[in-house]
Amino acid sequence: MVAIVTGSDSEELQRRVAGALASAGLEPGDRVALLLTPSAGLLAAVLGALRRGIIPVILDPVLPAAERADLLADCQPALVVSDDAALGELLTGPAAELAPAPLGRPMHYTSGTTGRRKGVWSGVLGPDAAQALLDEEVALWGFHAGDRHLVFSPLYHSAPLRFAMCTLLRGGTVILPGRFDPAAMLDVIARHRPTTAFCVPTQLRRLFAAADAGPGLPDLSSFRLLAHAGEPCPYALKRRVLDTFPPGSVYEFYGSTEGQFTTCSAAEWAARPGTVGHARPGRALRVDGDGVIWCRVPAYARFSYWGDPAKTAAAWRGDEFTVGDVGRLDADGYLYLDGRRDDLVITGGVNVYPREVELVLAECPGVEEVAAFGVDDERWGTRLCAAVVGSATADELDRYARQRLAPARRPKDYYVVTDLPRTSTGKVRRLDLPGFLGLTQWPSSAH
Repeated sequence: MVAIVTGSDSEELQRRVAGALASAGLEPGDRVALLLTPSAGLLAAVLGALRRGIIPVILDPVLPAAERADLLADCQPALVVSDDAALGELLTGPAAELAPAPLGRPMHYTSGTTGRRKGVWSGVLGPDAAQALLDEEVALWGFHAGDRHLVFSPLYHSAPLRFAMCTLLRGGTVILPGRFDPAAMLDVIARHRPTTAFCVPTQLRRLFAAADAGPGLPDLSSFRLLAHAGEPCPYALKRRVLDTFPPGSVYEFYGSTEGQFTTCSAAEWAARPGTVGHARPGRALRVDGDGVIWCRVPAYARFSYWGDPAKTAAAWRGDEFTVGDVGRLDADGYLYLDGRRDDLVITGGVNVYPREVELVLAECPGVEEVAAFGVDDERWGTRLCAAVVGSATADELDRYARQRLAPARRPKDYYVVTDLPRTSTGKVRRLDLPGFLGLTQWPSSAH
């Protein structure tokens, strides 16, 4: 069932949440853990807490019990809200005053694609810093009271929640269609005429597939902004998105749970295919001698890793931070990603980033998705492999790669599969691929 949340209705609920938290004795800097499905109540709980300086910790409501216990023990919340009854108590508290802007950022845990999940903590902001943080986001994406924002992804991840929050704070409307279903999403678009949305490329691919298999795409002319991020967008898919949505409406950005780096308009991508854009306003990019990307940010955008000063220190150099991604900047300051340093495959002494292999193989006919990865190998040190979803065969993939990739960048083995292991936001869990495919060492033949 689709839920419609207006800015004015949410404001009233936020006041109730703020009053309930104050009555429960929570103070600025305290944490409230929220393990809830998307709803008007969840959004009000997040904003009502933040506008009192109380930091919501947003967690997946269906976490396995052990992981849930581990994260709750880590973040040490003063209050845990994990069911409708507890949420109802928050939404019926005495109305309280709210700060004009959120006095902090929600605390999220990183997706865990490269190891143990880490809590990203930004602390409590003063009024001026809080307003600057909100103003930056509003100015960048142009949020206004006439917006109807469609939520594609779970709200326990940073980007979907950030877009929804800013829409409500500017008096707009948020459309919550429930769990992502491409056929249902096409109907929601047709009936509710959204003006903005954030999604990941996997969702766009599934949306097009549902449209192609059914009645086609609805009228998309209402969109003024379709932002995508979170994973590489294959060129063919990107070109279709640009051709399908209204001119100038499609934006890509590069960011992480920790912070935001770039934006890229449709025109900028068309002029420089493959770029993820230039630095956001107020930020500057640098690539060091090892190819690691560093981003200088304003003081209000700083963060630490909760309870982990060593990891925090490793992430920062002065006012610059890195999440370990690797790339290059062109002469005009446009960034191109190679992947994560943690994903680097050293095969036969040659450094290979999976992303560069995937971008080529994604163009092969019959390939829907592809993920390159390494497996320990006696001869090569690490053997470069690729898992592929689609109708292309291993022989077809090999022939295609031989025409377009240098020998060290050609996978030695291909595994045609029906799906890839993913995080809840659709990112491929690359480190899990060997186990997912039942591999240990030295695969000897293509599958």
